[in-house]
Amino acid sequence: MRKSITFGKIGSSLSTSEFNIPTKSTLSPPSGFGTFGKKAAEKTPTEIRELCSEDDEESENLRKIMGMTSFGKKAKSFDVQEMMENIKKTIRSSEASKFSDSSPKHRETSNPSQEESPREDNDMIGPLPPPPVNFSEVEKSPNSKEKNRSYDTSEDSDDSDSDDLSLVDKIPCSHEVLMSHGIKAITAVAVDPAGARLASGSIDYDVSFWDFAGMDSSLRSFRTLQPCENHPIKCLQYSTTGDVILVISGSAQAKVLDRDGFEKCETVKGDQYITDMAKTKGHTAGLNSGAWHPFVKEEYMTCSQDSTCRLWTLFRPKKHKELIKCRAQNGVKTIPTTCGYSREGTVVACGCIDGSIQMWDHRKNFVNPSLILRQAHQSGLGISSLCFSYIGDLLATRACDDTLKLWDLRKFKEPVYSVGDLFSRYDTTDCMFSPDDSIIITGESLKKNQTHGRVLFFDKNTFQLVSEIKVTNSHVIKTLWHPKLNQIFVGCGNGIVKAYYDSKRSLRGAKLCVVKAHHKQNHIEMMSTQQIITPHALPLFRQDRPKSVRKQMEKDRLDPVKSRRPDLPITSGQGGRVVSSGGTLSSYVIRNLGLSKRIEDDQDPREAILKFAKEAEENPYWIAPAYKKTQPTTIFQSDEGDNGPSTKKPKL
Repeated sequence: MRKSITFGKIGSSLSTSEFNIPTKSTLSPPSGFGTFGKKAAEKTPTEIRELCSEDDEESENLRKIMGMTSFGKKAKSFDVQEMMENIKKTIRSSEASKFSDSSPKHRETSNPSQEESPREDNDMIGPLPPPPVNFSEVEKSPNSKEKNRSYDTSEDSDDSDSDDLSLVDKIPCSHEVLMSHGIKAITAVAVDPAGARLASGSIDYDVSFWDFAGMDSSLRSFRTLQPCENHPIKCLQYSTTGDVILVISGSAQAKVLDRDGFEKCETVKGDQYITDMAKTKGHTAGLNSGAWHPFVKEEYMTCSQDSTCRLWTLFRPKKHKELIKCRAQNGVKTIPTTCGYSREGTVVACGCIDGSIQMWDHRKNFVNPSLILRQAHQSGLGISSLCFSYIGDLLATRACDDTLKLWDLRKFKEPVYSVGDLFSRYDTTDCMFSPDDSIIITGESLKKNQTHGRVLFFDKNTFQLVSEIKVTNSHVIKTLWHPKLNQIFVGCGNGIVKAYYDSKRSLRGAKLCVVKAHHKQNHIEMMSTQQIITPHALPLFRQDRPKSVRKQMEKDRLDPVKSRRPDLPITSGQGGRVVSSGGTLSSYVIRNLGLSKRIEDDQDPREAILKFAKEAEENPYWIAPAYKKTQPTTIFQSDEGDNGPSTKKPKL
């Protein structure tokens, strides 16, 4: 055998026997970076036979000794493509069986791969995915036919019951619950997606949180706070997960609170002295509205009086994510009064004060609106609310021009239906669709001659007034039909939130707290018979509370001893005359030592001494004991003042 070695174009033919070169069977795998010259043509790889446990001699001997046929079963391998094809075939065959009377033989042969599956099941172990449903086998058994028929009839009956219900019967208004927020108008109402908590905001700056599971029949909120200080609340909305709530107020900064009302983050305020809103990181004027993205749980949007709509990311409040500038027909700025996402989250819509509706595609840049309609409502009054239908092809708008309009997004030039003469006093009056998109609900403010504010229900197909609810003797501002609870929440102008529900078709929510009786706490009065002194109450063990150095210094400053205050000047006396107590040093010392009482200088000294004559005679202490032996009887000079002045005694 001869072997050729090539180095580029130079080659030589050598025999393997002369140089004792090993043949191909004895060659070891090459090492290094490769070979020189052209690469030899590769042969097609042959199948590699797996080594099973039967090929091992040791396992063979163990099987003979232990009397076992095999060490376990072979795991089943699945072909995903084949399984998908089988499922498609079974679905097609089931659909064909519904509309055509095909023979059972044809249906059995439509999936031949399933006939082999029971044979292979004996050799397989381990958790297996559920096999595709064979509708042909299901149809064979009479019991399964009866079950399917009963199941189908039950579903059809439920659908027929829901279809047979009139629009009036679908409205859950058999019972109502009244919750008092305050005395000012309720301008924002929100319920979390699970329907466990309700939040209400008012123009009195307060936000109240209500927990249906924790409330009793007294219907008191468990927390009331002022998140935005002295700014009225304009919009509240829970996120898609319900763990945080967006608070929109008259301030330029939006806040995000958790379920218990504690602040999570606050958006930054922009620079008011910059005219280009793209150069600022936040809003520079008061907010009007806001909304959460329906699927991206960390994205929300806000619109403001600075003619911009900004998209934000939660926990990144230092700068907006995207900026949208709203423009009027002549190119100048216009103020967006409301904003919202579509149900799929692909469209961002804004209703402006010039009466226009502008929409942007969320998947593209926000330079130019993808859909715009000028003069949708009267200019200068503003659009107070816009709401997309659950199907997504309809849009309902409510404006301060006392109109409610329904738009078809596929024909967005003219409204499908329009209703006027719906008085709206507040710029947050909203509208929304029922959970099945059959009814449009909105509120009406109290007119001059009316006595009750109303909630109005319009048929989506004909826009006829289906029903109305007289709520209270005030305005109806906010309306919310929760799809999970099937309950309607209404915010009124007198600070009352009303919840309407049906005893049969509504779930949880206000039904939980109505059945709980309100129990007053019984205060137990106890009279202690003996005094109980704890060791730490005694002065020996008492520990003084640590006080701040500042307070201690202020207290010492007021103390004349610790502050070493000098003696105050003498301010007593008037008219140049010193008081009777005396102003000399001796009188001051005597007065402070307490050795004498008040000295009266105007009194006769003799009379002052004779005051104590009787007491000195009865209880002698100073003079009488000293002269008791030498002069037992006292001799006083006689008073000769009555006979005139005595003559002077001459000296001897």
